Amino acid sequence: MAALSKAPAAALSVAQSIPFYSNGMRIGLLGGSFNPPHVAHRAISLFAIKRLKLDRVWWLVTPGNPLKPTGGLHDLDARAEAARKMADDPRIDVSCLESVIGTRYTVDTISYLRRRASGLRFVWIMGADNLAQFHRWQNWRRIASEVPIAVIDRPPQSFRALAAPAAQALARYRLPEHQAVRLADQRAPAWVFLTGMKLNLSSTGLRNLDGSWKTKK
Repeated sequence: MAALSKAPAAALSVAQSIPFYSNGMRIGLLGGSFNPPHVAHRAISLFAIKRLKLDRVWWLVTPGNPLKPTGGLHDLDARAEAARKMADDPRIDVSCLESVIGTRYTVDTISYLRRRASGLRFVWIMGADNLAQFHRWQNWRRIASEVPIAVIDRPPQSFRALAAPAAQALARYRLPEHQAVRLADQRAPAWVFLTGMKLNLSSTGLRNLDGSWKTKK
């Protein structure tokens, strides 16, 4: 179990930003701005826990997505608190680790976690909309080589996602969906495309409906 000990303040804040765990756990990582968090984030997490037999899912609330404008981005603490309220499940943990360790890119966050918690079996979780633009991510090939990836279908993104450059480049490493439960035990690169979750919401759509998220606080 990760535990806190007497340590400098900076080291302590890092320890506090990594949820408690036991070696051998199967941990799903769901990164994003969570601006705002919504029921689809929760649904995707619970869906992944069930289909991949995960022990936990960690929501990594990013200070800002390098591929998106930050003009309407709410305060990190406000987004994290809203995420905790939305998660409402003991198997979902919310972390602001990236702001503590100073990473901007997913590849750096994953590398850090693999060094810091080498006894865990991580799976990166993303929606099909993210797979469609995965080739634009910083060092995306390295991400795929470091951690198995679960892609959650988000109609009508399916065809675009599976035809995208990253999906084509990684095609030979794709597991059949009926073998999804094996994903966390696979050596990367390995990925699976999970279908059957019909809920399709986006933070952008919710911000357009909810005026309280239209301006930065």
